Amino acid sequence: MIPVYDGVALHAREHFERLQRSMDEIQLKNPRTVDEWIRATDDLLRHHPGNQAVYIQVTRGAPQKRDHVIPKDLVPTVFMMANPMSQPSKEAVDNGVACVTARDFRWEKCHIKSTSLLGNVLARQISADVGATETILLRNGHLTEASASNVFVVKNGGVAAAPRDNLILLGITYDLLVRLADEGAIKLEVRPIPESELRNADEIWLTSSTKEVLAVTTLDGKPVGGGKPGPLFKRMHALFQEHKARARKARVAA
Repeated sequence: MIPVYDGVALHAREHFERLQRSMDEIQLKNPRTVDEWIRATDDLLRHHPGNQAVYIQVTRGAPQKRDHVIPKDLVPTVFMMANPMSQPSKEAVDNGVACVTARDFRWEKCHIKSTSLLGNVLARQISADVGATETILLRNGHLTEASASNVFVVKNGGVAAAPRDNLILLGITYDLLVRLADEGAIKLEVRPIPESELRNADEIWLTSSTKEVLAVTTLDGKPVGGGKPGPLFKRMHALFQEHKARARKARVAA
């Protein structure tokens, strides 16, 4: 999902580069180059002004028969759509959101961005059933990610993010926050995060293309830190909004 603000797609190139990596992982030939995808996105957005969420799906095409062996020489099918996108509400930004935890029962290739999202759907339903925003996942005693978000943990003035490995879908917003932390002189480490650190965090953040960055203020019914968005979240949220404004200005100038 590519977020679009006032007609400007944010980090479209990075999204399509990730698409290429995922297609390589499953031996699916990409029918377009990154530049061609960007042009197709711009063409679509000419019909959909304002804030949009652009979704792209590529399948292998129509096979002659059902088989577990990957067919050769198929013509890929491309589907693109744009839906109006709402930014996180002021209430969610100001007050934070509630999350729950669950065991990460998904497969071991979570780094592939694909339509095989049954595990994520079932994980998200756990939080939806109790009125929470997200399900934060734990595997072998360590944080991986959430059902549709990456997760950052703050403790003693430092930020930690889970490793960029096969157990998470590396979000474009994840990489953006790492860069913004560097620009804003915020200490950030990419490393394994034990469950105990998550549960005793001063702050927890969710990040994704549509959530941007949100503070988690309740985890499994217990307050996170002081039970309200913390100072590092407020700083990162401001850096994120400044980055969006710069990106829109640069695109308009171009």
